[in-house]
Amino acid sequence: MTISLRFAARSDVGLVRQSNQDAGYAGPHLCVLCDGMGGPAGGDIASAVAVEHLMPLDADSHQAGELLGLMRDAVHAAHAELVSLSAQDPDLAGLGTTCIGVMRSGNKLAMIHVGDSRAYMLRDGTLTQVTTDHTFVEYLVETGRLTRDQARQHPQRSVLLRVLGDAEGDVQLDESIREAVPGDRWLLCSDGLSGPVSAETIGEVLASVTDPGQAADQLIDLALRAGGPDNVTAVVFDVVRNEPDPQSDPQVVGSAATERLAQERAAAAARSSNRTGATASDVREQTGRNDELDHADSSQELSRSGPSTPAAKAAALMATLETDNGTTGGAAVDHEDGDAEEVWDAVAAEADAQRAARRHSRRRTFVGSLVLLAAVLGAGFLFYRWTQAHYYVSTLDDQVAIYRGIPQSVGPLELSHVVETYSEPAVEDLDERMRDLLDDTVYRDSLASARRYVEVTVSSHARTSPETEATSSATPTAPGSTTPSATSRPPSPSSSPTPTQES
Repeated sequence: MTISLRFAARSDVGLVRQSNQDAGYAGPHLCVLCDGMGGPAGGDIASAVAVEHLMPLDADSHQAGELLGLMRDAVHAAHAELVSLSAQDPDLAGLGTTCIGVMRSGNKLAMIHVGDSRAYMLRDGTLTQVTTDHTFVEYLVETGRLTRDQARQHPQRSVLLRVLGDAEGDVQLDESIREAVPGDRWLLCSDGLSGPVSAETIGEVLASVTDPGQAADQLIDLALRAGGPDNVTAVVFDVVRNEPDPQSDPQVVGSAATERLAQERAAAAARSSNRTGATASDVREQTGRNDELDHADSSQELSRSGPSTPAAKAAALMATLETDNGTTGGAAVDHEDGDAEEVWDAVAAEADAQRAARRHSRRRTFVGSLVLLAAVLGAGFLFYRWTQAHYYVSTLDDQVAIYRGIPQSVGPLELSHVVETYSEPAVEDLDERMRDLLDDTVYRDSLASARRYVEVTVSSHARTSPETEATSSATPTAPGSTTPSATSRPPSPSSSPTPTQES
C-alpha cells in the first residue's frame, strides 16, 4: 500500500503585529511550523533558521528508523546557529523559536516538538491534541497547582520553558513515531490560531472542509475574526492512499519566505570580519524593514520589569516555585558571564519580591484566621451559656428526670445533661397523657420550677394501685375530714447517684 500526503501551508501577519515571526513549510515528506520570538530583535530570523535547517530533509530516500535522528540533528544545528547569531549581535540577544516537525517515510510518521506550537490529529471525526505545551502554566497544571480553567487565565500562561535558541545548552525535544493511517488529517499551528480559536471549532473546520488549503484558509480567517492578536500560521496535511498531492511543489510561508535571513547572515559575517561594519539594525533600515513597533510576540510576551529573555523569565518563575518547595535548582544561569550575572540579580530580586509579598499575604491570612476563630469560639461559648440557662422534664429509662440544657446536640457535643432522677412515681405508673408529655419534654425556666412540676403535676397523674383503692373504699371518711390520696404523696428523689445535683 502506497501512502502519500496532501498538504497546504498558510500564514498571516494578523491584525496587530508589524511583521510575521511565524514560519511554515509543507512538502511531500515533511511538514514544519515554527513560531519565532524576540520582538524586533529577530523572532522572524529564529523561525526562518529552524525551517531552513529542516527543509533539506524533505526527500523519499530516508528509512523510517533514520527519521528522528535526522530531524534531531537538524534542530540541534539550528539551535547552535541561533545561539551564535545572538552572541554576535546584542540586538539579537534572546531570539528563539518554537519548532514542530513531522516527517514521513513509508507508513511511518516521526515527530519532534519544542515550545507551545501544537499538532492536532483528526481521526474518525475526533480531534486530539498530539503535543503538550512546554509552558510554565502547563507545568503548573501537570503538577496539580492549577486547574485547566485557571491556566487559561493565568498571567504567565505564555511563558515558555523550552525553545530553540535563547540560551546555550542542549535542547530537550519531545520525540515520537506513529503510524501514517489513511484518512487521518493533521494540523500544525502557532498559538496565534490555537489561542483565539477553540479546539472544538478547529475540529469542526478540519472535519467539514475537504481541501487542506481551504481548511487552512478558513482557520486563519477565524483567527483574524477573533481579533488576530498574533501572527497565525496553519499547516494542514492529509494521509492518503495512492493519491499524491496534485500540488507537489513544497510550500514555504511566513518569515522563511522572505529574504531577511540572508541579509542578517551577511550582516553577521561582516561584523565578524570587521567590527566597524554596518550593524544589523543598519541593514534593517537599509532594506526598509522598520520593526520598531513589533513588540515581543504575544505568545511569548514577558514581564516588562524583570528578566528580558524567556529562559531568564522561566528561571525566575521556576526558582521561585522550587524555593517555596524547599528545593534548589531551576533554569541554569551562567555566572561567568557579566550579562548572566545581571540576569541572575534580576531573577533573585524578582523572586525575593514575590516571596516577600507571599509572606505578607500569609501573615494577613493568619491574623484574619485568628480573628475569625476567636469570633466563632466566642459565639459558641455564648450559645452554650444560653442553653445551660434552661431546664426540662423528661424520662430516663423508667424514671422521671430533670435535665439542664436543651435536647439537642452539635456533632458529638450534647447540649443537655441529667440533673435529678426520681424513682417514684415510676414512668409505668403514669397515665398515658403524662407519659406523652414527658416524651415530648416539658420546659421550665429554673430548676426549682422543674422540681415543683415533678412533685405536683407529674405525681398527680400517677395511677392508683388496686390495693390502695380497696382500702380507700372500705374506710369511711368523716364529713369535713380529708384522707390523703395515694397520689398526694410527694415524690422522693432517687437514692441512686445522679450526674449532677443542683439547688
